[in-house]
Amino acid sequence: ITGVVYSNVMLAVVRPVTSAGVFLVGSNAGPTNLAGKDCSPYFFSTSWNNTQRHEGSGEMANQMGFKKVYLLAPNYQAGKDAMAGFKRFYKGDVVNEVFTQVNQPDYSVELAALADAKPDAAYVFFPGGMGVNFIKQYRQAGLFGKIPLLSVDTIDGATLPALQKDALGAVTNVPYSPDLDNAANKAFAAAFRQKYGREPSSYAAQSYDAAQLIGSALKKTGGKTDDKDALRKALEAADFQSVRGEFRYQPNHFPVAGFFRADVAENADGKVAFVNKGPIFPDLSKVSDQYAAQCVMK
Repeated sequence: ITGVVYSNVMLAVVRPVTSAGVFLVGSNAGPTNLAGKDCSPYFFSTSWNNTQRHEGSGEMANQMGFKKVYLLAPNYQAGKDAMAGFKRFYKGDVVNEVFTQVNQPDYSVELAALADAKPDAAYVFFPGGMGVNFIKQYRQAGLFGKIPLLSVDTIDGATLPALQKDALGAVTNVPYSPDLDNAANKAFAAAFRQKYGREPSSYAAQSYDAAQLIGSALKKTGGKTDDKDALRKALEAADFQSVRGEFRYQPNHFPVAGFFRADVAENADGKVAFVNKGPIFPDLSKVSDQYAAQCVMK
């Protein structure tokens, strides 16, 4: 089984699936506990664990020189992981941590409090429709240009088409950018554009990697799935070329893979797009998964 976007859904399905001896290849949601004490020999991720993703954002804020940052996220597992992850590497002061309701439509109260706090920057995690609402209201409140906006999964390949110029000026931390310079991505991005008429999102890239991972494992086992140990070892080998570039598994079945700063700006064609500014962590060997040591495969 593969897929799952939201962490609360992943937490509901992962145990019934893996306890039945069925492999689950998660292509987006990565609840942090699955990278640590609740890891499973039957669970693999082609994305990231939630905390790991936001650690890159904390480092990105350091690199941009922000000394005071205001944090906002919805009140569920991924939102809590977002706050914890950002603070791991961030060296400045967290002005406030605000949790909102999941799928909250109106952020006027939160935006007023943010404006009053006058931080150097705001860091937000609002996936899906929440992100569309939040960014439009951030623009309407006149905060773009006053308080720099950093985000994860608030503006992405799935929501940018709905936001367009409302998102201009935001800075995002992404696990994938369509312009990454590697052969696997060049082929994937070109084929995706041709078929769907738009840029591939990180959801698409991670799901494509999931398909490539499963295919590589089946190739190693000759298409056989009855020997679970052999199939597990084949998945752990990750013998495929990821569209993200470097990709290898840690013992907890979460990958070591890059994160990139991508600014929302007008590209050479005058279209609103993500402009890749390069890797947040140039040397991945220096980035450790703080939860991997808690993982004991049973």
